Amino acid sequence: MLRLYGHPLSTFCMKVAMALYEAQTPFQHELVDFGDEASRARFYALAPLGKMPVLVDEDRGETVPETSIIIDYLASVDPAAARLMPSDPALAWKVRLADRIFDLHLQTPMQKIIDDRLRPDEAKDPFGVEQARGQLGRTLDVLERGRDRQSWAVGEDFTFADCSAAPALFYADKVVPFERSHAAMWAYFERLKARPSFARVLAEAEPYFHMYPAEA
Repeated sequence: MLRLYGHPLSTFCMKVAMALYEAQTPFQHELVDFGDEASRARFYALAPLGKMPVLVDEDRGETVPETSIIIDYLASVDPAAARLMPSDPALAWKVRLADRIFDLHLQTPMQKIIDDRLRPDEAKDPFGVEQARGQLGRTLDVLERGRDRQSWAVGEDFTFADCSAAPALFYADKVVPFERSHAAMWAYFERLKARPSFARVLAEAEPYFHMYPAEA
């Protein structure tokens, strides 16, 4: 039994759930609620760094943190998940690079902006938010220039880089809308939204969308 500990709103939890759905790997969702003391304590006992998601493989006695490492782990134990990473080394490093760009250069500044919305007024960081917006814009510019006629993040096959891209772009659009400014990336995002695995994680997140901090 595989158990995925996390929350449906989390971009990183969406990323791993997409990979599991793409591979049709059976797993059990385990909801982590940091607002509930008991739930928070159980999760920290499992994952002392307190970062979601964490995958627990009960059959093999493994507890695996960090999204990209979780997907690597799945590829090592499930042939269907292994197809998310190209066997060709010339493509594999490009998939890993794309994964890092979406995680570090879209997710990180996007999260900075969202986190600032949760701060009390006296602790807000408008300068940091503007920096984050600038980084998001630059990253979208780079990705836009890199788009060509390929269907997915890297080439013609859906890979785990696309699992990284989908939630990152979903939330990035909420803080820096890019439909009119980055046509090629928007077309790619539309293909991602039509992917059944992404539609499924969005449906699972929908009951929690009211928790998303809107811009003041």
